[in-house]
Amino acid sequence: MASLDTLDVESPPRRHRITVDEYLRMGEVGLFAPDARVELIDGEVFDMAPIGDSHNGKVDRLSRIFHRAVGDRAIVRTQGSSRLGNLSMPQPDLALLAPREDFYEHGGSATADILLVAEVSDSTLRFDRDIKMPLYARHGVPEAWIVDVQHGELRIYRSPRDGSYCDETVTSAPGEIRPVKLPDIALDLRALFGT
Repeated sequence: MASLDTLDVESPPRRHRITVDEYLRMGEVGLFAPDARVELIDGEVFDMAPIGDSHNGKVDRLSRIFHRAVGDRAIVRTQGSSRLGNLSMPQPDLALLAPREDFYEHGGSATADILLVAEVSDSTLRFDRDIKMPLYARHGVPEAWIVDVQHGELRIYRSPRDGSYCDETVTSAPGEIRPVKLPDIALDLRALFGT
């Protein structure tokens, strides 16, 4: 029997990363509570923060803006998941997806389908900025936003390259913004922060 003195200290236990398929199967067999709010990020399951009134209000405002502006040009997904590679299935607060006849019922959305994602951060700014934005960039999501509720700012990330976004804009007074993948559509964000 090996003792602690004889164990190879150079080989610590390795983490087992959960794949998207394993994660989905865990949900199917009931390993998560029916009302569990979880997402898979780089092979790890994270509990999502509770949704408060400010968060809900911003999601609802953005949802209305997106629906009015894009019409049938994109699918507006609210708090749904998209597959990013084999180890991640985040649930952004909002996403604009390429239109598809089946609305992704027969095969979920993946990186190539994502036109834009938006995270509303009331208490999760550090996680959204430091974990989720690099995740989206690594997978080539062309545009990602953080609506920073606490600071009243919109952070826009564009031009993913080598695991990060090359273009970041921060504004407390957003006006009309044209998504990279829908340049002929103007999203009027003047009312985003209630002004």
